[in-house]
Amino acid sequence: MPNLEHPAYPAATLLHLESLVPCRESQVSMLLSIFGERQQFSFPSIFIYGHTSSGKTYVMQTLLNTLQLPHVFVNCVEYFTSRLLLEEILIQLQSCSSETEQTSRVPCDNFNDFVRLFKQAVVSRELQDQTLYIVLDRAEQLREMEANILPAFLRLQELTDRNVTVVLLSEIVWELFRPNTGCFEPLTLYFPDYSIGHLQKILSQNHPPEYSADFYAAYINILLGVFYMVCRDLKELQHLAALNFSKYCEPVVRGEANERDTRKLWKNIEPHLKKAMQTVYLREISSSQWERLQRDDGEPGQLKGLSAHTHVELPYYSKFLLIAAYLASYNPVRTDKRFFLKHHGKIRKTNFMKKHEKTSNHLLGPKPFPLDRLLAILYSIVDNRVAPTANIFSQITSLVTLQLLSVVGHNDQLDGPRYKCTVSLDFIRAIARTVNFDIIKYLYDFL
Repeated sequence: MPNLEHPAYPAATLLHLESLVPCRESQVSMLLSIFGERQQFSFPSIFIYGHTSSGKTYVMQTLLNTLQLPHVFVNCVEYFTSRLLLEEILIQLQSCSSETEQTSRVPCDNFNDFVRLFKQAVVSRELQDQTLYIVLDRAEQLREMEANILPAFLRLQELTDRNVTVVLLSEIVWELFRPNTGCFEPLTLYFPDYSIGHLQKILSQNHPPEYSADFYAAYINILLGVFYMVCRDLKELQHLAALNFSKYCEPVVRGEANERDTRKLWKNIEPHLKKAMQTVYLREISSSQWERLQRDDGEPGQLKGLSAHTHVELPYYSKFLLIAAYLASYNPVRTDKRFFLKHHGKIRKTNFMKKHEKTSNHLLGPKPFPLDRLLAILYSIVDNRVAPTANIFSQITSLVTLQLLSVVGHNDQLDGPRYKCTVSLDFIRAIARTVNFDIIKYLYDFL
């Protein structure tokens, strides 16, 4: 028995729609009830919220396209100013209201102009006889625009006296949208996260035709057993399922097992899923590189866990600041002259490395260092002269906030702050590689 029923739409169309939106039948049924029939006035504004990958954008696009309802779909991140957003809506309206696709951009400086141009655009019989839907994806960006944009969109039906419904899609709750001055309250609809059963059902639909549905469902069950506790993102799980399925099939392809030998299949895929756990969400390597790594049975040591992701987010000089902090934490003070002074003269190695100093500084842990020593090392290892500006000091504060550096002692010390570097050797080597700096040559323990 179909879950979706509505007198305004053919049963075959609703059945097809139901097959396209698995596990979201209740939300689609609610939206159909709100929309009503094509010619009826719908609710002026609808606010749909839920976590990322909960199906908000996909369900709305599928619903509007399958039922062939006139609509405008705009991503507020792409059109990040009010002018760009309003002009894009008008451009899409032109293609809806005319047979020949016109894409001429009409200047629209404010919302008053938009209301006037919107009325002119909705002149065709098609748009006048049925509800027009304006969907604003990533609607939280509206809060960064002018103060009147959000309240005006919420009551666009009243301002234009046209049959139009504005749908806002967001990952945050309505309470974070509501202006202090008050506004028209939209009808809110929540999209909950997919449960593990929902994810199993959705992911199992993408099984390759050369394998049975039960075989692929067993693979998805194994995948979710490993990743569900750390990743609920449907898109990420789809990526992981497509990426690792070939490895799961290897014993079957080689003839070492059949599709029902779940124990052998699990033993074969388990170590590769553990490797894939290092790259969840990070995209540190491409799919082709990951497949090549699996074929070569290589260790993903070059990924260095989270380090390959974290250094991408650091500014250029913050990387050198972190390198300088690591050198200051693990090198004795008296070695600075040898490593960082160009004309330090001849230093005899026998005097430099004493027998009683053979204990590794990396085993003893990082030692605190003053700010002036950190800056002195920074100026030495950076090719270009770096002035001690407020930008440099703010980057030091940012590294402390990210817990890559820690402040030692109290803030009221007269001799200035002291810091310690808290990152590992693998982490700092990954950082140094991105700026072509060979940090091993500058570490006392590796002489």
